[in-house]
Amino acid sequence: MGVGVGACACFVDNALRETVEVPTGDFQDLRLWRRQVSDLSVGLVEEYRRPVLIPMTLVNPRYLGEILGALKAAGIDVHHFFLKVPREVLEKRIDGQSFTPNDPAQDERVRRWRTNRIEPCMAAADTLPNDTVFLDGELTPQELAVQVLARVPTRGPSGT
Repeated sequence: MGVGVGACACFVDNALRETVEVPTGDFQDLRLWRRQVSDLSVGLVEEYRRPVLIPMTLVNPRYLGEILGALKAAGIDVHHFFLKVPREVLEKRIDGQSFTPNDPAQDERVRRWRTNRIEPCMAAADTLPNDTVFLDGELTPQELAVQVLARVPTRGPSGT
C-alpha cells in the first residue's frame, strides 16, 4: 500500500486548530500535528489496505522528512507529488473559496493566512526529495487523478 502526502493532514489540522494555540501561527510547527498526520496515515493504510492521499504542502524540508520517514519506517510505500500552480491561479482559487461562511471575519483571516503561505509553498518546490513527481496544477482534477493513479498501485477491498 502507498500513501501520498493532506486529507489526513487537513483532518488533524482542523482538530488541532480548535484546541491548540500555535505560537508561530503555522500548525506545521507543532510536533504533535506532524506525529498525528503520520500516525493517522499509517493507521488508515493498515486498517483499510488502501492508498491514502494527503493534499498538503510541507514547506519545511525537515518536517517533510519527518513525516515521510515515519511512513517509510512503517513499511508504507510513499509516492510524493507536488502540484505546481502559478501564483495568480492560487490567489484566484483562494479568493473564490469560503472557509467559514457564517463568520466573514474568520473567513478573511483564513484567506489572508492561505495567501501569505503561497510564497513559502512555491519556494518549497526547490527543497523536495529527488523522487518527487511534479504535476501541472492547471490540469483538470480528472487529468491529475489519472496521472496520480498511473503511479500509485491500488487494490480493491478484496485485494484485487
